[in-house]
Amino acid sequence: MIPPIVFHPAYQAVLPDGHRFPMRKYGRLAEMLTELGLAPSGFVRPEPADAALLKRAHRADYVDAVLACSVSREIERSIGLPVDESVVARSRASAGGTLAAARLALEHGLAGSAAGGSHHARRETGAGFCLFNDVAIAALALQEEGTIRRALIVDCDVHQGDGTADCLAGSPDLFTVSIHAEKNYPTRKIAGDLDIGLSDGVDDAGYAAVLGAHLPGLLDGLAPDLVFYNAGVDPHVDDRLGRLSLTDAGLRARDLTVVGEARRRRIPLVAVIGGGYTGDIDALAARHALVFQAMAALA
Repeated sequence: MIPPIVFHPAYQAVLPDGHRFPMRKYGRLAEMLTELGLAPSGFVRPEPADAALLKRAHRADYVDAVLACSVSREIERSIGLPVDESVVARSRASAGGTLAAARLALEHGLAGSAAGGSHHARRETGAGFCLFNDVAIAALALQEEGTIRRALIVDCDVHQGDGTADCLAGSPDLFTVSIHAEKNYPTRKIAGDLDIGLSDGVDDAGYAAVLGAHLPGLLDGLAPDLVFYNAGVDPHVDDRLGRLSLTDAGLRARDLTVVGEARRRRIPLVAVIGGGYTGDIDALAARHALVFQAMAALA
């Protein structure tokens, strides 16, 4: 069975012409997943997150301000996106999508959302193109309702998962590991449970060695009920916001390793796409599709 994929049309918001965030990648990714035969029965459409769900991970006054599109100019600048109805709808859909995909992963073993990985959103504010921290929201919701006890968040985006560390700081059974370029954004990092900062230029072999040295032991030691995998493609050598040197083959090997290690232990895994920044939308969507291809290959 091909693992289910969650998608909502609201994942692709409307941005001003010329905005540097590659918003078109979400719609193109959905098209590409269909073209690849990875959504044979269509996509699962999630319910957008409501205020109560968002407040599992974020401070109530921040959530209320975002939903009212009334955040301060300072917060909006830190986010780097206009906090308007379209972007807020996208963020609500993304948070609901990650939770829906997590539930599907627990049922089927593997699932993914064609968005998500907004790991710079902290408890009190957004930042770095992130309004709400979808992975933290989903993990806390599942834990608080008793569906899971322990989860491992494997964040392979090129940027450190500061917001996820912040949102989950009070939840020791929601363990965060971030493998990132040390000299990249954010300048002020928030320590997670395990932070692995890589030197500039690390290539496919170097990255694989780091992943192999840490991931199996984490899975064996923690024995989580669920793995959240942020499969950001910005470690790619051609990414304009990355500082690492992975190729398409390196990203493919990384995804197969993370998914495969979870599968070997029969631990459910949910994937979100994380960051990726280049003007070539087709190339970018193809890189984001790799994790869904990996899940299909190992299902």
